[in-house]
Amino acid sequence: MRMRRERKFWFMRLLLMMAAGVFLYGCTGKSTHEASASREFFAMDTVMTVTAYGGRCEEAVEAAEKEVKRLDALLSTGAEDSEVFRLNREEGGFVSEDTAALLEGAERICKETDGAFDISIYPVMQAWGFPDKEYRVPEPEELKALLDRVDGSQIVLDGKREKVTFSLEGMEIDLGGIAKGYTSNRMMKIFQEYGIESGIVSLGGNVQVLGRKANGGNWRVAVRSPKGDGDFLGVLSVNGKSVVTSGGYERYFEQDGKTYHHILNPKSGYPADSGLESVTVVSEDGTLADGLSTALFVMGMEQAVSFWKLHREEFDAVFLDKEGGLWITEGLEGAFQSDFSYEIIRK
Repeated sequence: MRMRRERKFWFMRLLLMMAAGVFLYGCTGKSTHEASASREFFAMDTVMTVTAYGGRCEEAVEAAEKEVKRLDALLSTGAEDSEVFRLNREEGGFVSEDTAALLEGAERICKETDGAFDISIYPVMQAWGFPDKEYRVPEPEELKALLDRVDGSQIVLDGKREKVTFSLEGMEIDLGGIAKGYTSNRMMKIFQEYGIESGIVSLGGNVQVLGRKANGGNWRVAVRSPKGDGDFLGVLSVNGKSVVTSGGYERYFEQDGKTYHHILNPKSGYPADSGLESVTVVSEDGTLADGLSTALFVMGMEQAVSFWKLHREEFDAVFLDKEGGLWITEGLEGAFQSDFSYEIIRK
């Protein structure tokens, strides 16, 4: 990636200041007359931070945390009393409104991305050891057999009765690929129920903001570098949006000198090798942003751009490829600042 080195020093200082504003959740620059409340806790296998501004901010933050923990208990693949665990054990059953909504969202994304996002990949994820961190490289014959259970179109949801049926024997699901996005959407609704007009939540790699900052400015969300060295690809200026980044650097293991990451291609069963290093999706819909960040990473640059051109009213994206090339879609023009050279993708 071509760095404009003469700007690096001052820009990296700016990024760090912005990042502090994001990861401390908007505390910088807020009005001294605006009440605020912030809380940090662990759920969905990650550290989360929730901040709200307004008269009932303490109540809103407490309610948001309760909602996260409720959804975590409902959607966990490992907790034996969760709905998802029961669905996997019984290959279907009746579900709550939240699980039904997530299944509907997953079905839509799976269909529109031609299976690049598929919640029924869970048996293959287990074979690689990603859920329990007992990592291993499965044999090709094992993967081939497991892929016979992977087909999101075979998850049948009766929306009126909220009943789910798995049409393939041995099918199991994992809603983790969209659960955080759905959860951040729910938290925004809770904020609004408490009269909150300005707030931000960070659920691991998912950030979602409500309205503008308390001082009227846009939120500044840093897009981190896959290098994991505290560097950033750039900063997005957003309001009322969800920002979700996916990349192979998030979870991986090494064996025999080769690195295997957790974003699997549902068609091959192997870690996606699409030429992309990371994908960041910006959308008003947290569930959509969450699912698409994975799907576009699996697709690769060419297919991902074609998909964006068909759905550009719903989202924008930042792409980083393995050669260091950086691209943004045209909806982010003027909203993305970076010290790296980048190209703008136009419709």
